[in-house]
Amino acid sequence: MKKSKRYIANLEQIDKNKSYDIEEAIKLVKKTSNSKFDATLEVAMNLNLDVKKADQQLRGAVVLPHGTGKTKKILVLAKGEQAKAAKEAKADYVGDVDMINKIEKENWFDFDVIIATPEMMPSLGKIGKLLGPKGLMPNPKTGTVTTDVVRAIEETKKGKVNYRTDSFGNVHGIFGKASFDDEKLIENLKAFVNVILRAKPTTAKGIYVKNISISSTMGPGIKLDINSFDK
Repeated sequence: MKKSKRYIANLEQIDKNKSYDIEEAIKLVKKTSNSKFDATLEVAMNLNLDVKKADQQLRGAVVLPHGTGKTKKILVLAKGEQAKAAKEAKADYVGDVDMINKIEKENWFDFDVIIATPEMMPSLGKIGKLLGPKGLMPNPKTGTVTTDVVRAIEETKKGKVNYRTDSFGNVHGIFGKASFDDEKLIENLKAFVNVILRAKPTTAKGIYVKNISISSTMGPGIKLDINSFDK
C-alpha cells in the first residue's frame, strides 16, 4: 500500500531507534495525527506470553479516568427489576428474548456493547456465531455479564475499554482522542498500561513487556520507554 505524503512527513518526525518518555510521546502522537479529523489514539503492548497456555491469555477491561471520547450505544438484556433499572440508567435499548430474536432475524446491530444478566446467557449463546466475530459477546471478565447492570452501564458510559491478548501476545486498546489535553491522555494511557502490568500471569517467564507503542488513526507508531510507567 502506498503511503501518503502526510504519513511520510509524519514518519520523518519520529526517531525509530528511540524509546520516548510518555510526555514526549504524547506530544508527538498528537503532532503526527491526521489533522482533518479528531483521531483516536491507540496503545499496543507486545507481551512475552505463551498464549497457547490458558493462564497466559489476558482478558479484561479498564475504565479510563477521562473516557475514550466516544459515546457507545448500550443494549441491555435483562428481565424484571434489572430491566427496569437498566431503563432508569438510560441504556439505549433494553429487552430480553425479543432483542435476541431481532438480532438473529433482522441482522440488527445498532449498538456497540451488550450487557447481559447471567440468566440471559443461555438464550444469547444461541446467536454466539453472530456476536463472536464482531466482538459483541458479553463476558464476565469484561464485566458485561453481571447481576449489577447499572454499574456496568455507568462504567461503559464513563469510558470502559476491553482488552485481550491476540495470538502473538499483543494487547491493543484506545486511550482517547487527539483533541484531549496532554495530561488527560497521560493519565488514560498510564491507567491502561498499569492494568496490563498488574495482570501479569504468575507463570509468565522472563521480561514481561517487550514493547509499548502508541499511534493515532492512520498515524505512525511511536515507541515508548517502558520505564515511564509504574512497575
